[in-house]
Formats: sequence, structure tokens, C-alpha cells
Amino acid sequence: MELGDSSAAVIPDSFMGYRDDITMQMSMILDQIRAPLIVPVLRLGVYICLTMSVMLFVERVYMGIVISLVKLFGRKPEKRFKWEPMKDDIELGNSAYPMVLVQIPMYNEREVYQLSIGAACGLSWPSDRIVIQVLDDSTDPIIKDLVEMECSRWASKGVNIKYEIRDNRNGYKAGALKEGMKKSYVKSCDYVAIFDADFQPEPDYLWRTVPFLLHNPKLALVQARWKFVNSDECLMTRMQEMSLDYHFTVEQEVGSSTYAFFGFNGTAGIWRISALNEAGGWKDRTTVEDMDLAVRASLKGWKFLYLGSLKVKNELPSTFKAYRYQQHRWSCGPANLFRKMAFEIMTNKNVTLWKKVHVIYSFFVVRKLVAHIVTFIFYCVILPATVLVPEVTVPKWGAVYIPSVITLLNAVGTPRSLHLMVFWILFENVMSLHRTKATFIGLLEGGRVNEWIVTEKLGDLKAKSASKTPKKIIRFRFGDRIHVLELGVGMYLFFVGCYDAFFGKNHYYLYLFAQAIAFFIAGVGQIGTIVPNS
Repeated sequence: MELGDSSAAVIPDSFMGYRDDITMQMSMILDQIRAPLIVPVLRLGVYICLTMSVMLFVERVYMGIVISLVKLFGRKPEKRFKWEPMKDDIELGNSAYPMVLVQIPMYNEREVYQLSIGAACGLSWPSDRIVIQVLDDSTDPIIKDLVEMECSRWASKGVNIKYEIRDNRNGYKAGALKEGMKKSYVKSCDYVAIFDADFQPEPDYLWRTVPFLLHNPKLALVQARWKFVNSDECLMTRMQEMSLDYHFTVEQEVGSSTYAFFGFNGTAGIWRISALNEAGGWKDRTTVEDMDLAVRASLKGWKFLYLGSLKVKNELPSTFKAYRYQQHRWSCGPANLFRKMAFEIMTNKNVTLWKKVHVIYSFFVVRKLVAHIVTFIFYCVILPATVLVPEVTVPKWGAVYIPSVITLLNAVGTPRSLHLMVFWILFENVMSLHRTKATFIGLLEGGRVNEWIVTEKLGDLKAKSASKTPKKIIRFRFGDRIHVLELGVGMYLFFVGCYDAFFGKNHYYLYLFAQAIAFFIAGVGQIGTIVPNS
């Protein structure tokens, strides 16, 4: 035998022997720890997740019953709170109308600054009883000049508009709003309406909200509903619409109808300034300054009203990158606020025990913590793991029935998108990865706990399309397009799906393959490019 043949024969044999030896050792180790460690830990995880699923299920069913009763018995805001239209007073003239401040915080909002400023300046109200305050934290000098010129243009038309800037961005949005409230002309104002840079209120917004505050002295906030102008732009915006419609149609309405408490959405709402000040004003200790203020005001005994019939146009994030940053802030902030305020809520003596239970258990624990954690840990980690460990089983009511009911109850907020329900489930599971991570960062005060990245806006897309404006070329870095976490989870689900298809008994492989594909699509940042047929 020649030397070359000997090497070819010996090396593969030794390599194969080494590989078999390693495989056998790993198999033996897994077999040894399977019964005493893996099975008990996985079984405990199943029990915990089933408990959280039941908590979420009960919460969803409860809110479904309440909203049905509200609709059935027609508990409109005008029946729960006194409301009378504003009337002219010949003797007092315009002084009979309360002074209203309108704040528009913005940061490098090139695409939408004209829309928001124009809508605010177009609000119908006596001109000497309203102040428009543009709080511009822009760092781009060109955009700063554009915003200032827009304010000057409206001022030349007789609008009482103030252009305010800072020499820093301390506190981000909360810091800007806080500085704006310190201006001398604000002292004469009774109410403050807040609109983010992409929000466009209708001209009658103040006529429909101010009377509630005027005739109900214990009412601190009137919150309007959001109306999405770009919900049909792509599949991702349709999925967002489904989630947010449930929030406004059910969660906000139920909170308003039963407890007179819900989370302020940070925009499209109008506050009684005395209530805002009594609650301690704006604080920048978390990235959800709006929720922070709402909880503190509620603990002072103030009531809130959600006005679902009043809609304010705004824009949904239309890129996956922008949506991920937004969801990080929306998930991390509430968890961090819960950490900071749980004890304060429990020891508060100004509100009833029932409201404390609602705020702590229903509002924070179930909706802001459990909902995110159980969606990812159970449906994307533990349930697939039971395929590899058949000794651990999940009852059908926990794996199928409960999530089906929860999904149906969530989908009723957007009837036009019922045919997209499967895509919505897969999309929500993908996003639950980031929401869960952000939730733990908030609870543990991790490194990104105070991260604030302004959501990118694209402005009036229809107008741009009609004018055939050249599309801006966007260059992506590797990290902007390739998301390792999504790809990793996708690989895990795909592997488990293959195992279930060939060797398993659970028959989850169709779900596992579909969910794996959804994670792969998100992993390469392509969710925002998929356009729905209808």
C-alpha cells in the first residue's frame, strides 16, 4: 500500500472514531442530566407559563365582557361626565373661554414638522385664548431653521405661536415638555394639549375636549384615539394597526369606563395644568414619561376620560428598525416604571384598594409584563422544547384553546384584518422576543434602560407619491439588516420543526416551520417590505 493511500485510509477512520466518541459522550451526558434536571426544569417552565396564560386569558375575557356591556348599554362619555357645548358670552367675550396651551415636541422632524404645526395652528379656538408652543430639540441646524421659519410664517398670519429651543436634550421629550411649562406665558393657561410631531388634530379637537374638563373639576385628562394614515402601507403597518386598535378599542375604553384610569398615550391628549402640577409635573426617570405622569395623577385621585369617537391622525413606523426601537421603549419603560412605583402605589392612601389592584395587577403585571414574557417564552421556547423532551407534555387547553381565544379577542378591534390573523400571530411572536428582552432590561435596570431613539417618520407618503418625489436612497449597515437574535431563534424553531416532522409525536411542525420563517424574515429586516393584498 502506498503512503498516500495509507494516509487517506487512516485519517478518516481516526476522525470518524473521534467524532463518534464525542457524540457518544454528549449523548451520555444528556441522558444522565435529562431525568434529574432537564425534565423537571422544563416541567416547571410549563407550569409557570400555563399560569401566566390563564392570567392573560382571564384578563382578556374580562375586558371582552366589559366592553360588550359598555357597547350594549351605550355608556357614552357624555353620560358618565357632564358635557355642554361652549357658548359665547356677550359680556365676557373671549375671556369666557379658558386659555389653552398646545405643545408640539419635536426632534429633527424634517418630514412632518409642517403637518403638525399646520394642524395645531388650524385648531378652531378664539385666537387670543390659545398659544401654540413648538419645542424644538433638533440638532440638525438646517431642520432647525426650517421649523423656525414655519413658525414665523404662521406668526405672520396672526397665530400666537412660540418657537422654543434648548441648549441640551436632557430628559428628552419629558425634559422639553418640562422646560416648556416654565415659560412665563404658560402661567395664564388652564389646559395643555400635547401632540407629537406626526400628529394632526382636526380643527374641532378643542371644542370636543375642553368642555369635559371645564364642567368636571376632578377630571385631569381627556385622551383621544389615534387614527393611522399609513396603515395600508405594508404588512407590518397592518399588523401594528391590529395591535393598537385593540389597545384603543378595548383596553383604553375599559379603563376609562370602569376605573377612570388608563395610561396616557403621550400625545393626542389634553391635561388640566393644575392636575399635571399637583402630580409633580414631567419626570424623565423612565422612557415612558406619559405613563409615569398618568399613574402619579391617578394616585392623587384625579380621573381620566378616553374619548374614542375623537380621532387624531398620525403615522405608524414603516421600517422594521424604527419599529424595534419603538417597541423597546414601550416595553422597557413600563417595566422600569413598575419597579420604581410598585411600593408607592401599594402604600398610597388616596385611592381605593380596587384601583390599586387594577393598576398593579391588571395594568402593569398582566399587560406590561406577563403578556410579553409568556408570548415569547411559552410559544417560542418552552412549547417547542417539549417536542425534544416528550416526557413533558402541554395540555391542549394551554397549547391551543387559550391562545386561540386570546387571539380572537385581540383581533376584534380590527375586523377588516381578520384574514391576516395568522400573519399577525407570527408577527407578534417575533416582536415578543424584543419586548421580553426590553421588559427584563426595565425590571433589572440594564444597560439600555434609558435608551431613547426617536421613531423615524416618513410624512405624507401619498402626496410624495403623487408628486413623484425621488426616493431617498437608504444605506444599511450589516447590523441594520441582519438581526442575529431573530436568526438564532429561527434556527432553533426550524431544527425543532424538522425533529417533530420526522421523529416527534406532537405534530407542531407546521407552526414551528411558519414561525421559523417569520423569524428568518425579521432576521434579514424584510418585514417592512411585504405589502398586503387588501
